[in-house]
Amino acid sequence: MSTPNDVELDALAQATGTRLLTARQRLVTAESCTGGWIAKAVTDVAGSSDWFDCGLAAYSYEAKQALLGVRPQTLEIHGAVSRETVVEMVSGALVHSGATIAVAVTGIAGPGGGTEDKPVGTVWIAWKQRGGYPRAQLYLFKGDRDAVRRQTVAAALRGLEEQLGG
Repeated sequence: MSTPNDVELDALAQATGTRLLTARQRLVTAESCTGGWIAKAVTDVAGSSDWFDCGLAAYSYEAKQALLGVRPQTLEIHGAVSRETVVEMVSGALVHSGATIAVAVTGIAGPGGGTEDKPVGTVWIAWKQRGGYPRAQLYLFKGDRDAVRRQTVAAALRGLEEQLGG
């Protein structure tokens, strides 16, 4: 997967917004490794207040617990970068917002922090609609910190479109 540029991210955010508006859905983002970049991308779209509820940038363990309801045991056993954590993040985002659909991301953007089991570029993304079941996917992105984060934003937005039937 190539690293998307600003124009490509803008186009994805526009398309996602159109899809959310058509589906009468409101979005919440729960972001760790992207630090709010998904929320920035979608709120760069004029009229996003019609379909964007809020964004939660929860980087630390403490923030994931306080803002998203991630259980301490989940973080202790599985770590922040895991399927279990991202599923709790996406579910918690819906509980703590007025949104109807959520996306959550957690990963290792680098340059440090990677391990043999979870190298730099390891990212978990989850999507969930209110009342539905979460879908989580593991990605192994290549590149530097900026590239990993850009690819994460793009994958999160593409996944939202899929969740909405696109």
